Amino acid sequence: MILSLISQTIIIVLLLTFSFGPAFFALINTGIKHGYKTGSLLAIGVVASDFILCMLIIFLVHLGATNLIHDEKNQRFMGILAGVLLIIFGAFYFKRPVEKSNETIEIKTPSASVMLLKGFFLNSLNPAVWLLWLGNVTAVSKTLNYSIIKMFIYFSVTLGIVLLVELGKVQAANKLNQLLTDKIMHSINVITGISLIIFGLALIYNHYF
Repeated sequence: MILSLISQTIIIVLLLTFSFGPAFFALINTGIKHGYKTGSLLAIGVVASDFILCMLIIFLVHLGATNLIHDEKNQRFMGILAGVLLIIFGAFYFKRPVEKSNETIEIKTPSASVMLLKGFFLNSLNPAVWLLWLGNVTAVSKTLNYSIIKMFIYFSVTLGIVLLVELGKVQAANKLNQLLTDKIMHSINVITGISLIIFGLALIYNHYF
C-alpha cells in the first residue's frame, strides 16, 4: 500500500509540474519577466486550483457522480470556454512591444490578486486537468478504501510537494532573467502568447467539432 501511494505521488507530481500546458508556459514567463514573488503567486493560484478540483472530484467519486465530468455537453462547454479565455490571455502577451532605450524600463508588476486568479483560472478551465484528477483520485481512492479523510490528507501532502516543485521552477526562471536581453524577453512573450493561443484554438476545435 505504501509503495503504491509513493509511486502514485511521484506520477502525480511529474504530471502536474512537467506537463507543457498553458499554466506551464505562463508560469515560466512570469518568473522570468516579473521575478520570483510574482511568479510564486501564479504558482499558488495554479496549485490552489488543483486542490479545489481534487477535493471536488473526491466528493463526486464518493457520491458516484463522476458522469458530470464525462458528460459530453459539459466537456464541450468547458472546452470552448477555456479555449476562448486562453486566446484572450495569449493576446495580452502581444500588448506591449519591448522599447529600445539606454534607460532602465520599469515593467508594471501585476497585483497579487490578479496573479492568483490568473493561475487559478488558467488551470481550472483546462478540461485535461479535470480528467487528470479524475484518473488520479479514482486510482488512489481504491488504495485508501474510498476514505474521504485519508484522501484529503494524502492529496494535501502531495499538492504541498507539487507547490514546492512549482516554486522551484519559478526560482529557476527568475535566475534566467539576469542572462536575457530585452529582445529575448520579447521573443519569450511572443512564444508564450502563441502557445496559449494555439492551446485555445485546439480546445475549441476539438470540443466544437
